Amino acid sequence: MRTEKDTVGEIKVPDQAYYGAQTQRALNNFKASEKPFPEVFIKAYLLLKKACSMANADFSKLEKSKKEVLVEACERAESMREQFKVDIFQAGAGTSFNMNVNEVVANVAAEILGRTKGDYSQIHPNDHVNMSQSSNDTFPTASHIAVIWKADELLEVLDDLAEAFKEKSREFSEIIKTGRTHLMDATPVTVGDEFGAYASVLKRAAGLLREGRDMLLEVPLGSTAVGTGANAPEGFKDKALEYLSRFTGLPLKRSKNPFEALQSRFGLSVFSGYLSELAKELNRIANDLRLLNSGPVAGLAEIKLPPVQPGSSIMPGKVNPVMAECLNMICFRVIGNHGTVSAASQAGQMELNVMTPVMTTSILESQKLLIKYLPDFQKLCVEGIKADKERCRNLLLLNPSLATLLSTDIGYENAAKLAQESLEKGIPVPELAVEKKLISKEKARQLFKNTYDIEP
Repeated sequence: MRTEKDTVGEIKVPDQAYYGAQTQRALNNFKASEKPFPEVFIKAYLLLKKACSMANADFSKLEKSKKEVLVEACERAESMREQFKVDIFQAGAGTSFNMNVNEVVANVAAEILGRTKGDYSQIHPNDHVNMSQSSNDTFPTASHIAVIWKADELLEVLDDLAEAFKEKSREFSEIIKTGRTHLMDATPVTVGDEFGAYASVLKRAAGLLREGRDMLLEVPLGSTAVGTGANAPEGFKDKALEYLSRFTGLPLKRSKNPFEALQSRFGLSVFSGYLSELAKELNRIANDLRLLNSGPVAGLAEIKLPPVQPGSSIMPGKVNPVMAECLNMICFRVIGNHGTVSAASQAGQMELNVMTPVMTTSILESQKLLIKYLPDFQKLCVEGIKADKERCRNLLLLNPSLATLLSTDIGYENAAKLAQESLEKGIPVPELAVEKKLISKEKARQLFKNTYDIEP
């Protein structure tokens, strides 16, 4: 162990640790989840520190030699994932994590300079690594970058899933079946119509996610503690963002209003809302697939989901829609995470919303779950779905709602009576309508045979 000191006093730190006193205090204080921040966020933060070091050197706040050491230290620290240990539930505003980064970079810099860990005489965590910055502007900036990176991954996955549903829509375009509203029989649709709608809504959800993603390109870096840019040189914002855009590959922009950018987490909340809406639609689609697959004897059984594993420990041969069930549970988590984000978004007070850490980790978890699972759902479920054409036709044949197609010829009330009689006698509507001479066989053929391949 080595002894380090901060403004609170002395504290013991493991000798092999690259973090320092403030990180150690956070490790002692915050143990709720035992989960550190994800790698994508650590990478974003280190690139931010690198960009700020270069910008500070451009304005002669930081000596060129120290800048070079800091740049190298930031790059080395990217491979030191285990040194960023602060719990995701920690001090507000992410101060503990910001200091974790500052201390790791400072100690790596000390080693580069041939000094021991804990020797901050040349490169200090606050004075040099954190120069022209605050946790209040750096944490949300890194949050936006990490969320955007993961959004790009998610959008690619989502586009692939939508295309898989579109392909199924084409495959099932001529399989006519009973439509359902209120879970009751309704006028016919094709299985392709249903799957095309799934593809359509996923593309719509992806469009909203892209809008939310682009909103996050505005970042508050350079606003420092309360939005005034105190302790940062004139022009620092633009120069730091220029470097950071180059390092991240993103066209980052300075916040239109730096005070709003610290007070409000509007962008993160909106993006999380779009994730929640996506989850609701995925949940609905998963439920549809489970219902359409239900059976094999006593359910709808209009489609067959691929069997991927046994479904019961007691009922031999039973197969369950496990991929859809897993998607349901993931969607519940994403929706729940948005509840957390919504509450945290409202918790801003005066010049700062200090709840950004829980917002960031909730959104990143939601993205990770969807990114990791949706390709498996596509491959192991969607792409292998089969439609039972005969089952769909047989159910359609006895659908009393076919009487809807006769209402313009025989009137709504007569069509309703016909539908009821068809249901009671088990005689298909087209056959019954011709038998009762309500329409001619030629008219019935025109309405039913040509449209739905149902012989009157």
